[in-house]
Amino acid sequence: MTFTITAELPAATELVDLYRSVGWTAYTDDAERLVDAVNASHCVLVARSESGALVGLARTVSDGLTVAYLQDILVAPEYQRRGVGGALLDEILVRTRGIRQLVLLTDAEEAQRAFYESRGLVEAHDFAPNQLRSFVLLR
Repeated sequence: MTFTITAELPAATELVDLYRSVGWTAYTDDAERLVDAVNASHCVLVARSESGALVGLARTVSDGLTVAYLQDILVAPEYQRRGVGGALLDEILVRTRGIRQLVLLTDAEEAQRAFYESRGLVEAHDFAPNQLRSFVLLR
């Protein structure tokens, strides 16, 4: 499968459709807020199929200097396990290279852990030489 990764803001309808395709209803329940959040992001990368369809997206929230938060990385179900997510993450890593911390909060699925660790990310409690703590408040 051939796809391209570019920095662009996708159209609102295709953005909502992509988030809906992976079941992220916390985002799609307020589509206008989702569009505004993506538009306000530090970096938005999209993956498009040969036909131009939006098949993946990654975005960061950042000050651009000390911390970048990988807010979302998602791939349409029919394009998963084809290198799209890895390519998006690899490009995020390139674009955040000069930023001290890249932070990610994700589900506790073993496949996700293996995916992120394959790119050099470490779970906070496994960080060495000193453990890190991470905290979250979801509303």
